[in-house]
Amino acid sequence: MVESEFRPPWYLRPAILQTVLNSSSMRNPRFTAVEAVEEEIIVDAGEGVRLQGFLSRRRSGDAKGIVIILHGWEGSSRSAYVINTAEYLYARGYDMFRLNYRDHGESHHLNEGLFLGTLLEENFAAVRYAAGLSERSFLVGFSLGGSFAVRIAARCAEKPVAGLRHIVAINPPLDPMASTKAIDRNPLVRAYFVRKWKRSLRKKQELFPKLWDFREELKLGSCMEITEALLRRNSDYADAADYFAHYTLTSGYIDRAGAPLTVLMSADDPVVPSADFKAVRTNEYSRVLMQRYGGHCGYINGPRLGSWYRPMLERWFGGE
Repeated sequence: MVESEFRPPWYLRPAILQTVLNSSSMRNPRFTAVEAVEEEIIVDAGEGVRLQGFLSRRRSGDAKGIVIILHGWEGSSRSAYVINTAEYLYARGYDMFRLNYRDHGESHHLNEGLFLGTLLEENFAAVRYAAGLSERSFLVGFSLGGSFAVRIAARCAEKPVAGLRHIVAINPPLDPMASTKAIDRNPLVRAYFVRKWKRSLRKKQELFPKLWDFREELKLGSCMEITEALLRRNSDYADAADYFAHYTLTSGYIDRAGAPLTVLMSADDPVVPSADFKAVRTNEYSRVLMQRYGGHCGYINGPRLGSWYRPMLERWFGGE
C-alpha cells in the first residue's frame, strides 16, 4: 500500500506548535455528536479493578465496527485529540469507545491503587470488553496509549482478541525513561505535565486520605523527580530505571505483534525520541510509518485544526 506523506503548511511545521495544538480545546466545538449519545460504562477489569469508558453507539445501528481509543498520559476520554478523532470516525459510520485508565479523567474514585504505566493487563481486559461489543473492532492509542496499543498487539500473539482488525499506535514512547527526560528538558512541556500530574495526585489524596500522602511529591518540580519519589515510597520498584524497564518497547514488541499494527511516528517529536525507532524490527503484522513533521501526536494539517491521520485511519480500517 502506498501511503501519503504528511506535509503541513509552513506555518504549522514547528514541532512544539503541533504538540500544543494537539491538546488544544480550540479543536473541538461545544457540541459533539459523539458526546451527546455517550453512555458511561464501568468495566470490571479483573482483581477488583474498575475502569471507566464511554460508549457512543450510532442511532441507526448500522455501524462499520467499533473504534476503541486510548488517550495519553494525564489525558482522558475528553482530551481534544480523543474527541476530535472520535467525532470524525463516528460521523463516518463507527461506534466509539473511549477508555479512561485508572486515575485519569474523573475516575480517581473507582480504585484505591495508583495508576502505573506497567498496568497492561487491566487495560487489555477493558479493550477485550469493548471489542466484544461489535463483530469488528479497531484500536487507536496516542502516546502512552500508543505504548499500551503496541503491548496489546504483542499480547494478541498469545491471547487473540476476537474481531480486532487493526491497531494503530500514534507516537508511542518506546523508551519511557528517554521520553520522561525529554519532557523535563522542555520547560513548556514539563510545566504542562507536572501541573496535570500534581492535580491528579491531589485528587487521589483527597479521595483516599488514609492511604495516600503526596506532600513530598507535590513539592517537586520535574517529572523525573516526582517519579523517583513516588516509586520509592509507594511501589515495589527499586527506582525509575527499574520501573521504566518493565515497559520499554525498543525490542521484542513491534516485531511480536499478533494483530495488524501500524505505528505512526514523527521525526520531530519533542517528547518521544525518534532515534529510538532506528533499531525497531517489524514482522508480517506490523509496520512503522515515519513522518518528517507532526510533533507529538499532532499532524495538524490546516487552519481548521484537523489531523492528517484521521482519513488515514478510515483507510486503514477499510472504511473507504
